[in-house]
Amino acid sequence: MSKISHNIQCENCPSKESGIFCNLERMALQEVSQNKVMNTYKRGQTIFFQGNPPFGLYCISNGKIKVYKTGNDGKETILRIVGPGDVLGHRSLFSNENYNATATVIEDTQVCFIDKNFIHQALKKEPSIALNLIEKFSREMGTAEARSASISSKSTRERLAELLLSFHESYGVAEKDGRTRLDIKLSREEFASIVGAAQETVIRLFSDFKDEGVIEQEGKIIFITDKEKLLEIANLDY
Repeated sequence: MSKISHNIQCENCPSKESGIFCNLERMALQEVSQNKVMNTYKRGQTIFFQGNPPFGLYCISNGKIKVYKTGNDGKETILRIVGPGDVLGHRSLFSNENYNATATVIEDTQVCFIDKNFIHQALKKEPSIALNLIEKFSREMGTAEARSASISSKSTRERLAELLLSFHESYGVAEKDGRTRLDIKLSREEFASIVGAAQETVIRLFSDFKDEGVIEQEGKIIFITDKEKLLEIANLDY
């Protein structure tokens, strides 16, 4: 079970500036704070399950969560990784459909739950919330479209390089030695699920990338050591 945390006020949230309430005035933020519940989840705990009905919106204060679908064969397909400032459950909430995926925590995470009735009222009173939600919807659609195109037109080697680059942009931390540490830990099985490949293929490609001097690894921590080479492998031009 998740643990109910001491409610951090929205105005003091570490991910406020990237969240959907970032444009609200202080009084409006206080109202949101009064109508949310913050929960702490440990790695491996699930926030909601595929097929369950939505009762509200989830805003991520800190941590990371994988959103995935489970097929009839029990196989997981990871749709996306979400982190601080992102929201969960919005598509199902506004389409009035059951969740089409499961959300499970991949590192200790704090998530605020906001009841759907309050969200509907807030959207009517504060247009900026709706605009920020539309922006997040649009970004998610763009990412999904790019991923679909990548799966159909690129090799697994290219897709894995592209994924590492996206993590470089989202979770990269510059180290003093010039490397970039990826502040996200996924299993090889999870990497394989995201790029749509066999786990054995991903393990081999990681070994190839290390041999080529593109990445280094210390335990489960991955370091990008040659971004330009990774861009070349991914056939991207940033």
